[in-house]
Amino acid sequence: MTEERNLGYGAAGEVSTIKDQKRSLRDVVKYRFDNSINKGQGAFVAWLAIFGLFFSLLISIVRILVEGKGDLKPAAAFREILWGTSNSVLFDGKIPTGTFSNKIIAISIWIASVTIAATIIAFVTSKLRDRVEKLRRGKTPIVETGHTLILGWSNRAFPIIQQLSVANSNKRGSVIAIFADIDRALIEDQIASRIPNLGKTKIVIRNGDPTNPQDLARTNISKASSIIVLDDDLKGDSAIVSTVLSIKSVDPRSVTPVVAEMDNRVHASALAQATEGRILAIQSNEIISRVTAQASRQPGLAAVILDLLDFEGDEIYFQEVPQTTGLTYQKAVTYFENASLIGVRTLDGEVLINPDSNRRFHKGEKVIAIASDDDKIVYSGGKNSFSGAKPRKSLKSSQLRKPEHLLIIGWSHMGTAVFNELLPFLPKGSTIHIVADTSLFDKATLPKASVQGVKVSFTPHSGAIEDLAKVAKNKKFNEVIVLAYRSNISIDEADTQTMLTMLLMNKLFREEGNGVSPTRLVAEILDSRKSELARVAAVDDLVVSDNLAALMIAQVSQNPELSPVFEDLFDVDGASINVRPVTDYVPLDLQVSYGELVGAAANRGESAIGYYTAAHTKGDPASAVTLNPAKSFALKPREGDGLIVIGPLS
Repeated sequence: MTEERNLGYGAAGEVSTIKDQKRSLRDVVKYRFDNSINKGQGAFVAWLAIFGLFFSLLISIVRILVEGKGDLKPAAAFREILWGTSNSVLFDGKIPTGTFSNKIIAISIWIASVTIAATIIAFVTSKLRDRVEKLRRGKTPIVETGHTLILGWSNRAFPIIQQLSVANSNKRGSVIAIFADIDRALIEDQIASRIPNLGKTKIVIRNGDPTNPQDLARTNISKASSIIVLDDDLKGDSAIVSTVLSIKSVDPRSVTPVVAEMDNRVHASALAQATEGRILAIQSNEIISRVTAQASRQPGLAAVILDLLDFEGDEIYFQEVPQTTGLTYQKAVTYFENASLIGVRTLDGEVLINPDSNRRFHKGEKVIAIASDDDKIVYSGGKNSFSGAKPRKSLKSSQLRKPEHLLIIGWSHMGTAVFNELLPFLPKGSTIHIVADTSLFDKATLPKASVQGVKVSFTPHSGAIEDLAKVAKNKKFNEVIVLAYRSNISIDEADTQTMLTMLLMNKLFREEGNGVSPTRLVAEILDSRKSELARVAAVDDLVVSDNLAALMIAQVSQNPELSPVFEDLFDVDGASINVRPVTDYVPLDLQVSYGELVGAAANRGESAIGYYTAAHTKGDPASAVTLNPAKSFALKPREGDGLIVIGPLS
């Protein structure tokens, strides 16, 4: 039977009804049972007693039918059987037989003992549950010593952890401790999916606020070998400064090096001075913008820098070599068969990268060299010296350049930094045309129409290939730079858009008759996991943003002495890593030794550190780079090859 209730009229004037189905007895009982259970623990215990009595009754009926009543009357026999069964089911047979009052007393004692035991069990269980929950959430203290402590969490944590695991591959018991205000399970899952092989390195994750001294005290910070403070890209330098102050509060006398990732140069300088140099600031945005700008001018430079910064190849070492005393720097660079000299560390600790060629080494000074290991920095003498090799072009003549025309696709605050890095190297009369989606950046960040003799223009871009074709065919561009968006878009979406733009540009380059001239394509990818996919899109140079800063942070955390070296290499006023045309030094297609190239570079004030083979760039860009080959290594320069040197900016 159903009941209809009139609720009004629909659009067509029909009567709307709801039919309430009659509930079954089973549904009603289940509903009442659920409601009673929700009233608390007392109701739950009462239901257990009811079920126990019900089953005792059923079992008693079966027993009296099977066993019989014996000498007792039926009612008395049933009561005895029911009591015995209930005693077994509910009280485990522990209630003695006897008078009714004896049974009541025994039951009361049993209830008291069970209540006390249950309370103890509940208390212990609660404590265990709290302990397990504390472990799960990462609230316990860190007891390891000599660990690398990472405070905070960002996308750059993954390449840092991966590189530290490589650096510690020969060490037993190496530990990386991560302390961040993020769920521990989330960090564990991310690390497992992105860094499947950690080698011998153990990862310890704890949850807490790095800016809170009480939380930070759980990290055993005084026993850490190094500390890394990461910028989460949202709070900026304010969180970094608060974390540094928290470190000083917890461990005011520690000399443990602290590597902090910062955005603002002024903040970084002030923090270093306030902590007497204990804080080593890495300015990620400046590094990324500088490498992006230089990579657009010099093929292969991005791969060179990544190769230099990782732990998987040759590294930078400081070593005293007594035989260099009295030698000029120009000669010394050619006297090491298996090491590439890049500078000097003086007796007072000053670091000189690519010093004057005529500067002589003093006793006790250390060479700064790139080598596969510190035992490879061996003085080989001047018997096979290449210091007399002469370059084909002087440095000044090779720096004369014609006006250039650049196309930048995509924009963000990083675009402004890249633009400022490009300006000093663009001759007057050069042009930069910017094409970008106005919904993904602030138009106020675009540069003026003319800056230092460089004309700037802008075209809104919706993402259609027709828009790109229209811009690209108007002028022959020397370079196309694809920058990642950073506002109103996720990292995954930004990288996807970058790769789509790369595919579209390469399609335009391949098509004939569209008026678009093929040229070098340089792109920026935010997430290193996308780098292999990006290379499939046929890019000439790829700048992987999270890798650049992460690799430098990892290097400095393991060897703080490298901080002034990197500061000089990536400072606008210091020396820089360059990929020069090999034709500046030797003719093409003639076999020469690498040592001759080193000598030729030294004769024009440069420190050679490797060779770039253009023929390999269409595969893996890293394979085109050979850092620190032996001086006796023979090669035959081809068109497009380059010598990797450290020297003046160009």
